[in-house]
Amino acid sequence: MANKTRKKSIRRMIKRGSAPLVIPGVYDALGARIAENAGFDAMFQTGYGTSASLLGMPDYGFVGAAETVENARRICAATSSPVIVDSDTGYGNALSVWKLVGDLQAAGASGMFLEDQRWPKRCGHMQGKDVIPQEEYIEKLGAAVDAKGDSDFVIVARTDARATLGLDEAIERGRQNKKTGADAVFIEAPRDVNEMKRIGREIRAPLVANMIEGGVTPISPAQKLHGMGFNIVLYPLSVLFASAHAASNILAELRRTGATRRSKRSALSFDQFNEIVNLSKFRDMENRYGSGGGGSGSGNAKGH
Repeated sequence: MANKTRKKSIRRMIKRGSAPLVIPGVYDALGARIAENAGFDAMFQTGYGTSASLLGMPDYGFVGAAETVENARRICAATSSPVIVDSDTGYGNALSVWKLVGDLQAAGASGMFLEDQRWPKRCGHMQGKDVIPQEEYIEKLGAAVDAKGDSDFVIVARTDARATLGLDEAIERGRQNKKTGADAVFIEAPRDVNEMKRIGREIRAPLVANMIEGGVTPISPAQKLHGMGFNIVLYPLSVLFASAHAASNILAELRRTGATRRSKRSALSFDQFNEIVNLSKFRDMENRYGSGGGGSGSGNAKGH
């Protein structure tokens, strides 16, 4: 029932026209908890973050379907907010995509991004990528649409054709993808505001704007992007970059000084972190089930 609620809500949020849906990227269950506590209505399982956190490697085609689905299962279990999953190219042919949709639905996901890059893919803001023929992508997208049936699972069709074939081809692919049944259209890596305005004018569909700090596309406020015609404003790597920055800083201080006195002022306290992981909920459960009075796990919570 919880999964069904997620699916209905994400479809409704994408279609509403009064305000843009701003979605942060997360890559693990803890990040999902933090994003939900911050008040975001939905979140995005980032492929780059999944590769970086699971493997310590870039978004270069190293992650497969099994890792993506398993990560989605953990993230979706940790939050009641809808989660859209970066599914790369679908990890195979049209049949692979058909199976992947069912696996993601079973994991609790509310939707997926499906792109037209040639495998092995890479981050859309990196050089050296290529795209498959549109006919081949339409087969995969059509399989995803068939697999979801009449469910509220959302399919975002992404094209990376701007980098290799030009903006005209990317816009034409976006139009075709909408006709094939995509719920939203994503033209990856437009190079300036004028290109983004043109995308907003020429594609009649819910549109995604991808904001990557340091990426190809200029960063713009959500309301400005909404005025250009974008319904979804995605910040896929902000949490990943900020987390890596904070970890680098505190570890540098620890290595340099043997302590963390300065950096800890910008970090959560022990009690604040326990609030994020719902420690009080499990204390209450211990008391309810009578399991809090004995065994090695009893006593002060700080006896970790």
